Amino acid sequence: MKPAYRQHEGQLESSVPDAVACLFLFKYISPANLLKLNHGGKMKRLSCVLAAFAVLCLAVCAQAKTYINGIDANYPPFAYVGEDGKPAGFDVDSMDWIAKTMNFEVKHQPMDWDGIIPALLNKKISMVCSGMSISPERAAVVQFSEPYFTIQKVIIVPADSKLTADQVMAGPTKLGVQRGTNEHELLESRKEEKKLSYELRFYDSAPLAIEDMLNGRIEAIAMDSAPAQDAINKGKAVKIAGTFAEDDVFGVAIRKEDKELLDLVNEGYRKLKADPYWKELQAKYLTK
Repeated sequence: MKPAYRQHEGQLESSVPDAVACLFLFKYISPANLLKLNHGGKMKRLSCVLAAFAVLCLAVCAQAKTYINGIDANYPPFAYVGEDGKPAGFDVDSMDWIAKTMNFEVKHQPMDWDGIIPALLNKKISMVCSGMSISPERAAVVQFSEPYFTIQKVIIVPADSKLTADQVMAGPTKLGVQRGTNEHELLESRKEEKKLSYELRFYDSAPLAIEDMLNGRIEAIAMDSAPAQDAINKGKAVKIAGTFAEDDVFGVAIRKEDKELLDLVNEGYRKLKADPYWKELQAKYLTK
């Protein structure tokens, strides 16, 4: 028998021919029918084998789809790889709950953030549930779920710094930002349009930028408020100097043709937000 499922376009799918064969077999060669044919003679051993085979096929046919969620490996508290080597965070736990509730499987795949949209479009992953801001540029190439979280865009500085967010933006300052983020795009376009004098330094993750700032290599960082607060909660000697742009909303990015998955995710979030577990997640990951 050939494999009952295969990797295909960012998800594991059941084989349709195998599923049809399994259903046919279970209908016409069921354990009950086989036992009727068995009169204690030579059919006994064969009937047991075929009965077990039919039950196994039914289990394979009923197997749920598995979708691959691309995540930023270092974006606490929404998505990160824990000390045990396993993906964790607010978005990871949220999607795990949704998958269980909506009867599908999900695997979380850490990857570089600046390549995550190309990976989605090239069908290496099925979705991005990892603190992704909904923007017109991204919405032009992917579709988004209904927004599930609102976040501020903030400037953080060392705890003993006297710089304000306005002073950082006016420059001249060395300003860090994670590459491939909305903040990256916004700061580059604003610098060019308004002829501002801050110098952008790019990092693979916000925590790496924080370490560089604490070592004196940059003076400030533009980032989302939740990971900024997470750094403060973990004892990093930083503080929020203010905001530098309008609030963002997060959504799950999905290929435009994947309407079935979009419907599953939207319905899943509606159920999650109505469940006490939603507040438990917020208390676990987002409470100051």
